[in-house]
Amino acid sequence: MKDKPTGHAHEHRHHPSHSKPEHTHPSGGHASRTGHGKHAGHTPEMFRDRFFVSLLLTLPILYFSEQLQTWLGYRALAFPGSAWVNPVLGTILYFYGGLVFLKGALGELRERAPGMMTLIALAITVAYGYSLAVSLGLPGMPFYWELATLIDVMLLGHWLEMASVQAASRALEELAKLMPATAHRITGDRIEDVPVTALKEGDLILVRPGEQVPADGVVEEGASSVNEAFLTGESRPVPKGVGDEVLAGAVNGEGSLKVRVTRTGEATTLSQVMRLVQEAQASRSRFQALADRAAGWLFYIAVALGTLTFLVWLALGRDFNFALSLAVTVLVIACPHALGLAIPLVTVNATALAAKNGILVRNREAFERGREIRFVALDKTGTLTEGRFAVRAVYAHETSEEEALSLAAALEALSEHPLAQAIVEAAKGKGLPRPEVRDFQAVPGKGVEGTLGGKRYRVGRPEWAEELGLKVSEPLKRGLKEAEARGESVVALMDEARVLALLALADRIRPSAKEAIRRLKAMGITPVMITGDAEAVARTVAQELGIERYHARVLPEDKARRVRELKREGPTAFVGDGINDAPALLEADLGIAIGAGTNVAIEAADLVLVESDPLDVVRALTLARATHAKMVQNLFWATGYNAIALPLAAGVAYPWGIVLSPAVGALLMSLSTVAVAVNAMLLRRAALTAL
Repeated sequence: MKDKPTGHAHEHRHHPSHSKPEHTHPSGGHASRTGHGKHAGHTPEMFRDRFFVSLLLTLPILYFSEQLQTWLGYRALAFPGSAWVNPVLGTILYFYGGLVFLKGALGELRERAPGMMTLIALAITVAYGYSLAVSLGLPGMPFYWELATLIDVMLLGHWLEMASVQAASRALEELAKLMPATAHRITGDRIEDVPVTALKEGDLILVRPGEQVPADGVVEEGASSVNEAFLTGESRPVPKGVGDEVLAGAVNGEGSLKVRVTRTGEATTLSQVMRLVQEAQASRSRFQALADRAAGWLFYIAVALGTLTFLVWLALGRDFNFALSLAVTVLVIACPHALGLAIPLVTVNATALAAKNGILVRNREAFERGREIRFVALDKTGTLTEGRFAVRAVYAHETSEEEALSLAAALEALSEHPLAQAIVEAAKGKGLPRPEVRDFQAVPGKGVEGTLGGKRYRVGRPEWAEELGLKVSEPLKRGLKEAEARGESVVALMDEARVLALLALADRIRPSAKEAIRRLKAMGITPVMITGDAEAVARTVAQELGIERYHARVLPEDKARRVRELKREGPTAFVGDGINDAPALLEADLGIAIGAGTNVAIEAADLVLVESDPLDVVRALTLARATHAKMVQNLFWATGYNAIALPLAAGVAYPWGIVLSPAVGALLMSLSTVAVAVNAMLLRRAALTAL
């Protein structure tokens, strides 16, 4: 047959014929959840461009550096004014490449929270100021090449850092796309297409099969099944008839509906979810990176030690220039090059390893928090389950289970309803024959009927059998009670006189879900299921997976509230796939989206699991722990040399003829940078499934 009549609602998230333009939330822009305070207004491209320009300026500075000439045994080209090449280029480099750090330092100092930006700004300002003073006649050795390489390395580190976390959330825009652009408004005997924004409370609209509902309302005429899974989490298409409420953005099934508008614009349920997303984005707490904390301590140590060095040597009777040179050396080498790369190098390797394992890191700061997670809240539909139905049991009376499944599949083969497709797949999986159907007819909101082998059969809702007054045997009544207790969808096979069989269908649990729950528990993490589905469905799935804590019939705004409650007990991750999950994904300390979910969930998440495999949640948290361990190790290598370098630079070994020169300090910095790079590369050997 060319056209397949449908007896039930089509289950799809987007209708191909439906054009959904970009919308802007009326409240305006929303706060970026990935931005760090020190990087406000910055982009990876800005750091990249400044890095390459600064690198070009650095090359002649290195060439004309007296220290490099001595080390490498060459003599730089001399020409009139060549002595001013480094001062001029150093000045350009300080104000061009270093400007971002100077501005960042001002911001940190205004917040009374000195960190990486302040430490970098201190080092480059002291190096530049002292070097310029030497160029103007002050006795001493200039620090131009240290100034240049420090700016280059720090620009490179920040470029890598920002490039690895760039993925600003577009959740509000994705939510707005779900709203259709036009609505079919009924005025008298006319049907006119009007913009959705023109709808008013009390308008009567027509929603055709396969279209999305443009506004919240109540059905006044017609019957259909509506797919609200994307918004409510209800896995089953919901039958709708006169007097039932429908929500904006829901997908209509097989029947036309005339709907009286009750809420429009910002008052609709979908707009309320958008508001929750916006509020969650705006209320995200600022996470200070490990490197910032280390840099903050180094800043205080450097200032204190540099000042103490200057004062002590003056008190001991040494001349001003000697005391100043040692103090400057302390301040310059206190900011190791490796510190600027310690975190970014681990981040780059962690994101690469994650991507290799099907985990996309969208928010590095939240990913780092993954090591602390103690609760993982999981949505059910589409996350722990596939969002696709499967036949769990066939309750047959006066016929065999195989024959009942064969007859039901023959009729349902002509329907595109998700329950129908599950029945057809079950029959196909058992290799059952499919009898030829004649006089097929779809009955909107009830089911389908047709003639097989000269006998009339119906397949549809059990309520249809009640309406027809058909007999139901006691064994089938017990089967219906059992299926309903499990929260399963039930389809009845009927002939003209009685119900022959009941088919119980349930959302298919993902194959790896049970193992994922076991491994989470082995990591000391408590799994909690939060779903908009019915209590019976939630209880059945929780029992099968071994989840002790679960919450059912949870509305979108309540999901975020449940996550907040869990956060009071400990750091919490949330795993989901639907629009209704977006506020909870944003509220959680770590939001994880199943890749097969909606764009809204993906845009609201910190991590995206490409393969939609619950075991990837375990892998992601394992990687987060390994990443944090590497960060701590790298910070040790990046700052540990200060325990030796700073006292030597301050001159504590001077009585024995040992003074740390800037050149030796630079060598130590280079060694710590190599150690940091090698250690970061070792992260790629982490075993993410060794549990």
